[in-house]
Amino acid sequence: MNRRIGGLIAAVLLALVGAIIVILYANGADSRAAEGQKVVKVYIVRYEIPAGTPTADIGDRAIKKEIPKNVVASGAITKLSEIKGLVAGAVLVPGEQLVRARFTTPSAYQATGASVAVPTDLLTTTISLPADRAVGGVLTPGSTVAVIASFGSEGSVPTQTGIIMQKVLVTNVQVADPASAASEQTSPEDPNLPGTSPQGNILITLAMPASEISRLLYAAEHGTIWLAADPRTAPNAGGGAVTRSGVYQ
Repeated sequence: MNRRIGGLIAAVLLALVGAIIVILYANGADSRAAEGQKVVKVYIVRYEIPAGTPTADIGDRAIKKEIPKNVVASGAITKLSEIKGLVAGAVLVPGEQLVRARFTTPSAYQATGASVAVPTDLLTTTISLPADRAVGGVLTPGSTVAVIASFGSEGSVPTQTGIIMQKVLVTNVQVADPASAASEQTSPEDPNLPGTSPQGNILITLAMPASEISRLLYAAEHGTIWLAADPRTAPNAGGGAVTRSGVYQ
């Protein structure tokens, strides 16, 4: 008899515990559902936004819409003032949320070379140079350079140095550590003080006709290359290489 009563009490207790667990779970589910049903107003792309578009020019290409809180992307923009003065770092397609990570400063965007239009008849290739042979590391995409090649003596051929091409378009400039380079190149408070150059080699991407690519790569592989700032307004240099005897003429 006592065993039956004890078993009955245990069964009732287990039933109560189970009911409590179900109620707690249901309440938690309701709470989670309610949280998911909360809405937040964020900006959604309506029409394609090209890379490089300033936020001031977005206009009606993005609209503010209410979406469930649980689908809001990290860094979603709720006010365009949050990205004031920035530009789209990539193409933004209809339906995506505007997020902070997709925008960058105009200077950072330009530094990627994404804003440089490369003529369709040119090829691009990259060379690695230390800062002292790349105009101190201050080259920017869109500028033009002259390429100077130096070769050591070989048999009866003396050492030679000369300009091998001019007005070559720079399409991209990269350094080993962009963050440290940015801090190193911070302008000093006194403009009369010298600036600092990035450490390590710089990767410089150049655009040129297919016929010139092999000349550049041969010089990079078997000689030494220097770059000189060569604006489009600068006159072209005369041809020919300089040898040691020619330096003193």
